Amino acid sequence: MEFIKTIWKNRKIIWGLGKSDFKNKFASTSLGSIWGFLQPFVFIITYVIVFQFILKTPAPGDYPYAVWFIPGICIWLALNDSIMNASNSIRNYSYLVKKVVFPIDTIPIISIISCSFVSIFLIIIAVAVCAIYGFLPNILMLIYMIFAACCFLIAFTRFTSAVTTLVPDFSNLLAILMQLFFWFTPIIWNLTMLSNHPVILKIVECTPFTYIVTGIRDVFVGGNIVTQDNFLYTIAFWIVTFLIFLWGNAIFNRNKKDFADVL
Repeated sequence: MEFIKTIWKNRKIIWGLGKSDFKNKFASTSLGSIWGFLQPFVFIITYVIVFQFILKTPAPGDYPYAVWFIPGICIWLALNDSIMNASNSIRNYSYLVKKVVFPIDTIPIISIISCSFVSIFLIIIAVAVCAIYGFLPNILMLIYMIFAACCFLIAFTRFTSAVTTLVPDFSNLLAILMQLFFWFTPIIWNLTMLSNHPVILKIVECTPFTYIVTGIRDVFVGGNIVTQDNFLYTIAFWIVTFLIFLWGNAIFNRNKKDFADVL
């Protein structure tokens, strides 16, 4: 596929620009890139204090609430940050689109690389907290879930970056949609709450966000959504991801020649 060839051919440029982009986000501040790690860390700690110690929310299994909650919120923050940044990346890198011959296909990947430093930090937090409680990760499943999350990010932002470039208002709509996805994905609530609504439960379980969030949790608590119900949710995830990529790739390729004109 031409897209994969382009990414591989320009991998060094993508990596270099990704690192530079992360550093430049906080270049004008005294603490620099530390802010990139501090903000999500404080957000996670605040949620844990509120739900575990103030509201005393129980976990849906025989494990501490922090072990259930932190992996899910960490992967969500990583996904949300990557999606929002990659979706606006072509507009943010408009000078590359308009002034030089540059492989435009790589620009959303640059933003995903930039966000990956904080994403890795969030995964390390999840591993550390769960290890403190005595819950060690299934390494092979962790690698698979990270790979699945990366594939979904690339597919999803292939679509959203193209649409945001053509229709700037879509960025605001996407921000609203991500808020809705947050509340309709079992991040601060658990799937057992939908046990009396089997149809809705199946639909929610088959969504990519639920698959990734639940899968990351299973890495630590011993579940396995990957093989659950004869691989139903895994098959659904990869079909949806593949269709989103095909759709986004078609829109991107059809309109990328016009990006310079609309920027």
